[in-house]
Amino acid sequence: MGKLDGRVAVITGAGRGIGAAVAETFAAEGACVVVNDLGAAMEGGGADQGPAQEVADRINAAGGKAVANTADVTSFEETRELVGTAVREFGRMDILVNVAGIIRDGMIFKMEEAQWDAVIAVHLKGTFNTTRHAAAHWREHRGGEYRLINFVSGSGLYGSPTQPNYAAAKMGIVGLTFSCANSLGSYGVTANCIAPIAFTRMTESLEGKATVMNYSASNPRISARNVVPPVVYLAMEESEWLNGRIIESGNGSIGLFSNPVITRQVTKDGVWELDEAIQEMETSFRAAIESPNPFARKP
Repeated sequence: MGKLDGRVAVITGAGRGIGAAVAETFAAEGACVVVNDLGAAMEGGGADQGPAQEVADRINAAGGKAVANTADVTSFEETRELVGTAVREFGRMDILVNVAGIIRDGMIFKMEEAQWDAVIAVHLKGTFNTTRHAAAHWREHRGGEYRLINFVSGSGLYGSPTQPNYAAAKMGIVGLTFSCANSLGSYGVTANCIAPIAFTRMTESLEGKATVMNYSASNPRISARNVVPPVVYLAMEESEWLNGRIIESGNGSIGLFSNPVITRQVTKDGVWELDEAIQEMETSFRAAIESPNPFARKP
């Protein structure tokens, strides 16, 4: 018995890297999988049916069930058809995993509008597009055990200095996921985020460089397969208690992020005087800030 027997999943960005690892593991655990990948270049542009078809072929050759799909996640209509493919091919849709992404790095003072727009379109609008159509299907067929799993990034959670577009898109996905967690529960849906750490096309440029992790194709801890276990768990029916959370996965570790909470607060009856408010903030907030942010400006 597989952990996902009888369940149907749509996985975007599943032609390579983490998405492919998720798709193949889901299938090995009994899920029917729609392997979606446009086959675009890492910075966007172009299309290639090969990656999605190759993953689907591997799954089917191993005795699993998969179909390839090359819908462009930036297209509202193509993502409608993507959800329709799952229902048409396998009779239902239980799980949506949004992995698809591109990068166009640059410092904020050098970033071109096209760099910003392309990354926002794939990550944030793409996640909206697939989620919107999946949510409509789940609302129509309410009462199942449905799972929305969106990939975010430490680049947003910690604020990567060379990826303002990517960071903004990923934090937008966090907000979208939290909204879905609050709005779709009555239809049987949970919505959570995965923040992965892995050696992929997106991180291979870090190989051999001094970073907080050993980004190397030869480092098993940083393998894309090491990201997958919590994704499988979130996709299982037994994970219904977990909703509206961010889980970091990779480099041999699985971690649960705290959701945003107020850590220190000053209050006043009436209207603050400006100098009074500034003094209270200086005194109280300075003592409260102990940021684990690796990108934080050093004193």
